[in-house]
Amino acid sequence: MIELKHLEKKYENATPLADVNAVINDGDVISVIGPSGTGKSTLLRCINMLERPTGGQIIFDGVEITAPKYDITLARRRMGMVFQSFNLFGHLTVIENLMISPMDILKKSKKEARETGLELLKRVGLAGREYRYPDQLSGGQRQRVAIARTLAMDPDVILLDEPTSALDPAMVGEVQSVIRDLAQTGKTMLIVTHEMNFARAICNRVFYMDQGGIYEDGSPEQIFDNPQKELTRRFIQRLKVLELSIDEHDYDFLSAGSEIDRFCMKSDIPSKIKYRIRLVFEELMQQIILPVLDEPHISVTAEYSEEENIVIMTVLYNGNSFDPADTDNELSYRLLRSMVQDMHYYETDEEGFTNRITLKISE
Repeated sequence: MIELKHLEKKYENATPLADVNAVINDGDVISVIGPSGTGKSTLLRCINMLERPTGGQIIFDGVEITAPKYDITLARRRMGMVFQSFNLFGHLTVIENLMISPMDILKKSKKEARETGLELLKRVGLAGREYRYPDQLSGGQRQRVAIARTLAMDPDVILLDEPTSALDPAMVGEVQSVIRDLAQTGKTMLIVTHEMNFARAICNRVFYMDQGGIYEDGSPEQIFDNPQKELTRRFIQRLKVLELSIDEHDYDFLSAGSEIDRFCMKSDIPSKIKYRIRLVFEELMQQIILPVLDEPHISVTAEYSEEENIVIMTVLYNGNSFDPADTDNELSYRLLRSMVQDMHYYETDEEGFTNRITLKISE
């Protein structure tokens, strides 16, 4: 139904979309997820041509809607957009908000537009509120009116941009319930959302956006249970990552300690775990590994999982095979083991490294 070919959107100081390629099939319900600033909302606005792409093509049912002379109103009649901020006309009643576009654009009669609007309000659970004004409704009710207004145009494609982000937590469920019902109708839908459980429950595909494009595209089972790419894995598992490199014996451990403190503060890591991270890092590096390396080449990665409240530290280093358990510094090794829940050593050939240690640190 929709094909995106090398889609690009540049601004003066940013390029949210660098090279987006995807085929969106008829009936797909796609959740668009990813960190802030990765172009999720920009993608939807480009598909609807509210933002004109600076490069690439959008093919909609075989027609290039990004072509210079294409009448974009033809595509917009078949695409509905639900925004974060409702965008209802405050001076019009609920039913008038639903009637205005079908009458102006689709040339429906007032009677037909009204009947359709009343049916849609019933469908989204707002029967009896047709004569109220938007400021007389709760946020959740206004968003349901916005969804009903989009449906009044009977679009083939519905684009929803963070439809629950502006709502109080108590109102999120009522809007999600309406969207779940819509997802069963067979309409093609793209939903930008930060609600992972909701995304998983309603979609048949997930776009994870990062690095200027659709970084990973897969089923909910793949993306949420078995992501194939590293950035997707970190995002889904909500892993917060610290990376340090040591390439000299005179490494600045005071600076590294400050970096660890900043990482722990930013990630809201409990103080007990922070203390253990620093101690493990210093004992393992200064007392055990560095003394056995002539020319150190060490990579340290610490990943924090909020859900499990643990840190997994991975240490890669060069030199001959060397298991810290074989160190002559028994005191440092006993201290190290007392600070970790689990520890494993492996020989490896990863990117020039010959040794690998994984350590699990918890409270």
